Amino acid sequence: MAAARLAILIATLILAGAAGAVTPIGAPGWRDLNAEQREILAPLAGDWNGMSEPHRQKWIGIADSYGRLTREEQERIRARMKAWADLQPEQRERARDQYRTLRNIPPDKREALPELWQRYRSIPPEARQSQHDRRDRRAEPRSPLRADDK
Repeated sequence: MAAARLAILIATLILAGAAGAVTPIGAPGWRDLNAEQREILAPLAGDWNGMSEPHRQKWIGIADSYGRLTREEQERIRARMKAWADLQPEQRERARDQYRTLRNIPPDKREALPELWQRYRSIPPEARQSQHDRRDRRAEPRSPLRADDK
C-alpha cells in the first residue's frame, strides 16, 4: 500500500512538472524564487543555478505542490531531495537512466515491482551480494576460444 502510494506521489510530481505548472518561460535563478520555494528547495541551493532549465522547472513543480502533500509525504520528499543533492553527477545520471528504464516497463509488469522490491529487500545483504556476484560473472564477456583451441 505504501509503495503504491509512493508510486502515485512520484508520478503526480513528475506530471505536475511536465504539465507546466511552473514558470512558463524559463526557470528562475535561486534569488528569483519566492521565500516558500527557497525554503522547500533549500537542499538544492548549491546546485540550483548550475541546473538545466527542465530540471529547475521540475523542482519548482515539486515545491509548488508540496503544500498539498501529507506531512509524511513532505518528509519523504525532503529526505529524497537531500539524498539527490548529495549525489555525484555520474550517480545522478545513473539514477535518471534507471528511471527511464522503469518508465518503459509495461504497466502490468510495473505493478509487480513493489512486491519484487520488498522480496529483494528481505534477503540478507550477504545473499544479495552473492546474487550480484553471480550476475556479474554471467555478464562478463567470454573468450570465443575454447580451452582446446589455444
